[in-house]
Amino acid sequence: MTDQNSDFADMTLDELRLALAPDIAASAIFDGWNETALVAAAEMAGADVDIARLAFPKKPGTGQAMDMIDAWVASVDAAMAAEWPQERLAELKIRERIRVLVAFRLEAVEHIDEAVRRAMAIMAMPQNAARALKLGWRSADIMWRLAGDTATDYNHYSKRAILAGIYSATLAVFVNDDSEGKAKTHEFLGRRIDGVMRFEKFKHKLTSREVEMPSLTRFLGRLRYPSR
Repeated sequence: MTDQNSDFADMTLDELRLALAPDIAASAIFDGWNETALVAAAEMAGADVDIARLAFPKKPGTGQAMDMIDAWVASVDAAMAAEWPQERLAELKIRERIRVLVAFRLEAVEHIDEAVRRAMAIMAMPQNAARALKLGWRSADIMWRLAGDTATDYNHYSKRAILAGIYSATLAVFVNDDSEGKAKTHEFLGRRIDGVMRFEKFKHKLTSREVEMPSLTRFLGRLRYPSR
């Protein structure tokens, strides 16, 4: 325990937030995203409770809870990037890259779906909407970058907005899914990704093919000298 405390003592507050986030999420199943969960997580991990409180200070409303959720999402982002680096994903097709990344995130929280449900309820509050969108965008951006996306035009933004929407919708199914191994959630995810890939394929064909545009000069000539 002493060594563990020493490890935490050497961390910056940002590092401590990430380190405690998984235990806070586990405690949030029973206690919610609050001070009680924070204290329980610190004690579980062997960290100094007072330092943990500095990492997640009390704020008006649900500010402290959103800080905890933010750190938790960041910890899932980091675990996903470690498990699925670009080199490993490069062996897969784009559709499969996105699917496995989202599936990893679902599997990472499958045992704490009650914490996910509570987190989603907090993020859905009007005062937290902007920050919740930012968190979704951040995760979607990381997923696309891992998948090898290098778009810098409007596609950069549309891809991330669409993926963030898919992920959010999938989580909504996930927290209410009582099927074996969350099978319904994975089926839902597969259908949504297939739909997006079909749309992207259609959009690519529409924008890349050479379409023969009618000649304006020829059209005006026909108006003046109509063919007989």
